[in-house]
Amino acid sequence: MPRNRSKPKMKLKTHRGAKKRFKVTATGKILRMHSGKRHLLGTKKPGRMRKLKKLTLVSPADRLNVKLLLPYA
Repeated sequence: MPRNRSKPKMKLKTHRGAKKRFKVTATGKILRMHSGKRHLLGTKKPGRMRKLKKLTLVSPADRLNVKLLLPYA
């Protein structure tokens, strides 16, 4: 049955976990946090901790999957 104006498409839902974990920049790039900052912090060097503090880009292999979770981002 073809769709027409009386029956519009349903809206897509944003994955709530992905919304909290990823940020989309104005140019469309997807940012994420580094892992490894939850426990055993005393054994990690300060320089390593500074690098883990910053955001990084999502891998190109994972970019499509994240975009599907964030349809309106």
